Amino acid sequence: MPNRPERIKGKKVAILGMARSGLALARLVKDFGGTPFVSDKKPAAALAEPMAELEKLKVAYETGGHTSACWEGKDFLVISPGVPKEAPILLEAQKRALPVFGEVEVAYWLCPSPIAAVTGSNGKTTTTALLGNIFSSSGVSCRVAGNIGLPFSAVVAEKRKYEMVVLEISSFQLEYIEEFAPELSLFLNLSPDHLDRYASYEDYRAAKLRIFENFTPGKKTVVNYDDEFLREYARKLKGDVYFFSMKEKVPQGAYLEEETLVFTGPQGKIPLVKRDELLIKGPHNCANALAASAAALAWGLPAEGVKKGLLTFQGVPHRLEPVAEVNGVKFINDSKATNVDSVWYALQSVKPPIIWIAGGKDKGGSYAPLRELFPKRVKAMVLIGQARPLIRKVLEDLAPAYETQTLPEAVEKAYELAAEGDTVLLSPACSSFDMFNNFEERGEVFKKSVMELKRKTENKWKTAGA
Repeated sequence: MPNRPERIKGKKVAILGMARSGLALARLVKDFGGTPFVSDKKPAAALAEPMAELEKLKVAYETGGHTSACWEGKDFLVISPGVPKEAPILLEAQKRALPVFGEVEVAYWLCPSPIAAVTGSNGKTTTTALLGNIFSSSGVSCRVAGNIGLPFSAVVAEKRKYEMVVLEISSFQLEYIEEFAPELSLFLNLSPDHLDRYASYEDYRAAKLRIFENFTPGKKTVVNYDDEFLREYARKLKGDVYFFSMKEKVPQGAYLEEETLVFTGPQGKIPLVKRDELLIKGPHNCANALAASAAALAWGLPAEGVKKGLLTFQGVPHRLEPVAEVNGVKFINDSKATNVDSVWYALQSVKPPIIWIAGGKDKGGSYAPLRELFPKRVKAMVLIGQARPLIRKVLEDLAPAYETQTLPEAVEKAYELAAEGDTVLLSPACSSFDMFNNFEERGEVFKKSVMELKRKTENKWKTAGA
C-alpha cells in the first residue's frame, strides 16, 4: 500500500501493447495526472476496438511498430508481459537509461489495498480464485485480478480501498518490478516452463523468486513444503513463513491428516474439511486448497469462513472444465494446461480411457514425463498446432497419433475415435499463440465445437428416430 501518486503525476509514460492491461494502465495513468502514450506492433486493422477506446480517452497512440515516440521525452516505459528481453525497443530503452517497468509495478504504486500475490508454475489461477472466494465467504471486501483476466490497473482505477486484492502473478510480470511488495504471497510450485523465453530453468526460477524481492519482517508467505528447493529457500526469509504439504505435517501451515485438510499455527490446530468434500477434484487441486487455506488462516480469517470458501468453490473456466457429454463420451476443457506438468495432473485426474487433444506453440520443455501415464490412461491423441511433430515423436509409440489443422477438426476426430465411456480431454501442454490470441479463446473454440457436435449428433438421432 505505497500510495505514491507522485510517481505518475506530470509524468510522460510510454505503454507497449493495446491489450487489456495496456488499456487499463493508460486509463490509470491519465486518471492520476500522467500523460500516457500507447504503442502496438500490430497493424491498425487488427486494433480497431482498442484504438476506438484510446480515442475516447483522448490518449495518443501508434500502431504498426514502436517508434522513437516511445522514448523521446518519456519518463519511463511500461511493457507488456510477452515482450522478449532482446526486443529492439528494450535495447533502445537500456541505451538511453530509460526506466522500464511492468503494469503490475506501476499499478502497485497507486494501490490503497493490501495485496495477496499468487505465483508458481501451476495452479495459480485456481488458487487465486479460490483464495478470493475464501476472503469473500469470510465477509471481507475483496477483488481478484492480475494474470487471471482483470488487469490490476483496472482494480486500482476504481479508487476504492478493498480489504484485500488477490493477484495472480506470472514470471513475466515479476521481471519488471521494483517496489512491488505484497503483504501476503503464495509460491505454489516450480517446474520447467516458458523455456522458449528463458535461457535456462535457473533463469525462469530466478524470475519467479522475485516475488520475495521486497519480502520483509511483518509480511507473510505460504510456500510448498514438498518442493525441497522452495522449502530451504523459504527458511532463509526474514518474514512470517507458512507451508503447505500433501505429504507430511508442517511446522506452521496446512497439510493432510487422514484425508482431512488441517491447519496449524498461532491459533492452534484447526481441522477444516474432508478432501472428498472439495468440489474441485484431483491431487493438484487438493494442494491448491491447502495453499489457499494456509494463506487465509495466516492472514487471520475465521475458520468458518475458510471452510465455507473451500466448500462452495466450483473451479474456474478452462481448468478441467466439464463441457458436455455426447453419446456417452465426456468432453473436458483444460485449455489453461499450457505446460507438461499441468497436463500430467490432468491426465491423472480424468477418468480413462482418454482421447487427448494437445499441441500449440511449443514452450521448450520435454514431453517425456507424460510417458508413464500413457499405457493405462491414454487411448489416442489428436495433435494440433506447431508442436505436433515434437509431441508425436516423443509419444506415438505409446498411443495412436492423429493430426488436424484446426481445433474444431480435432474435436470431430476425437469423437470419431472415442467409444461410450471415454473422455475427450483438451489439455494442450503448449501456449496458444500460434493459433489463438490466448488460452481463453482456445477454450471457447473447443467448447463451441463440442456443443456444435452435440447439436449435430442429436439432430441426426432425431431425424433417424422420425
